[in-house]
Amino acid sequence: MSKTTIHLVRHGHVENPDRVLYGRLPGFPLSATGREQAATLGRWFADTDLAAVVASPLERAQETAAQIAAPHDLPVGTDERLIEASNVFEGIAGNLIVYLLRHPWLAWKLRDRRRPSWGERNVDLVERVHLVVDEVRAKFGGGETVLVSHQAPIWVARLAFEKRRLAHYPRSRQCALASVTTLVFDGDDIIELGYAEPAGQILRGIEPGRPGA
Repeated sequence: MSKTTIHLVRHGHVENPDRVLYGRLPGFPLSATGREQAATLGRWFADTDLAAVVASPLERAQETAAQIAAPHDLPVGTDERLIEASNVFEGIAGNLIVYLLRHPWLAWKLRDRRRPSWGERNVDLVERVHLVVDEVRAKFGGGETVLVSHQAPIWVARLAFEKRRLAHYPRSRQCALASVTTLVFDGDDIIELGYAEPAGQILRGIEPGRPGA
């Protein structure tokens, strides 16, 4: 059977001057930097024979996917299973540690890094992203597709494909804004996993640590 390639793309940089942990909240589109990153991704994939582009329903993912799909005259499909992980701290502005110092009773939500106790379980993230990958792989076998999602879903899906532990510290994730995690399958077997940051240079000068999942 011919090889099937699926690219898991993280959206570009988000307009978020108030440093809100926005999660699944609406109203957080790409910033000017993010739009530049998305355009770079569009050029990066322009010579790839893409069969489909599918994205999380959130605005930042849809905008990124549109730039990738445009050179191929493809519509952007939407799959709810590619959405950001749920988070009980969604909507908090500023530094989370400072917020917890002011509201110490909420620190209990951080008691378990493995679950994590503050939001959607890693195993559930893996299940929903892997289901999308399996369905796309079956539908577009032998071709290449792009799935635009968010940092946590992409990273834990990768950990599972690599048969690594799902428990991890967020700062250890190799999944930068506008990055591409590439999965290559031969039949049902994953035979190659790659990672690239086509728009990495554009992030120079952006304040590190800003929310951008």
